[in-house]
Amino acid sequence: MTTEANLKEAFAGESRANRTYAVFAEQAEGEGFKNVAKLYRAASEAEAIHARRLLRVQAGVGSTVENLRKSVEGETHEFKSLYPAFIKVAEEEKKSEALIAYTYAMKAEEVHADFYKKAMDAVQGKRDLNVAKISICTVCGNIFFNEAPEKCPICGVFKKKFQEVP
Repeated sequence: MTTEANLKEAFAGESRANRTYAVFAEQAEGEGFKNVAKLYRAASEAEAIHARRLLRVQAGVGSTVENLRKSVEGETHEFKSLYPAFIKVAEEEKKSEALIAYTYAMKAEEVHADFYKKAMDAVQGKRDLNVAKISICTVCGNIFFNEAPEKCPICGVFKKKFQEVP
């Protein structure tokens, strides 16, 4: 193995641990274990610190235009190739929960790619995105610029499930 390969593997592991511990914190909080939840939130943030450092060490952060280009490529790969392949397997195996999760993610990734393209156009024109607010559907991950619709076009939940991004 090379240092570059090890950096990528370490970044993936730290990123996975960050998200896993955040979900574990939600579970502990829901069960009434506030301090266990706090421990998991601290560990989650520690893993995020590790992941950010590893990404920078492997030169994974470029200019905003470069980062947006990578983001468009990644999201496009996910909605065109990755999730359709996962959906096919979930359908064959009759795994309905996985099928829903993959479908929501695939559709949201397409929206994300489009927004990254708009952001890249703005940045290349030396300006920021012209949006008053950005909201996210907490069920499927769909993103909305400015005024969000009354229902999410991907998962159908009502606007009350959307969260404005600070």
